[in-house]
Amino acid sequence: MPFRSLLAAAVLALPLAAMADTPNIVPGQWQFTSTTSVKGDMPIPDQTETHQECIVQGDLDDEEFQLIEEEEGCELLEHNVSADGVDYRMVCRAEGGEANIDGRMAFLGERVEGGVDILTESPMGELEMHTAIDGERLGDC
Repeated sequence: MPFRSLLAAAVLALPLAAMADTPNIVPGQWQFTSTTSVKGDMPIPDQTETHQECIVQGDLDDEEFQLIEEEEGCELLEHNVSADGVDYRMVCRAEGGEANIDGRMAFLGERVEGGVDILTESPMGELEMHTAIDGERLGDC
């Protein structure tokens, strides 16, 4: 997997395993939008991605539930999870590069919002990335 793809996947990884409480997320059809800005030596335009998924109560009750799948090559270093959100720190390694990731997501019932900051060291040099993530419940599945 290319290093850039690995970083994009890491931005979206939102591990919720080992939750003591059910996330404050209303089941239904959800739309998630992430906008990534990059600072570095190479000019890279902002990138926005949107996807939808159906989240049912059984998903939220499952302690193995993850909003979005984690990718190989990433290691979760720390995570603090509650019904109202998650803070996490992880590292991803690929193709001789490393990305240090700090993320926060707030669960607000019919909305989620948060951000992810990534600092990478790669053969292309150092890059700083910030991704803003917003999600909203669209209705029933």
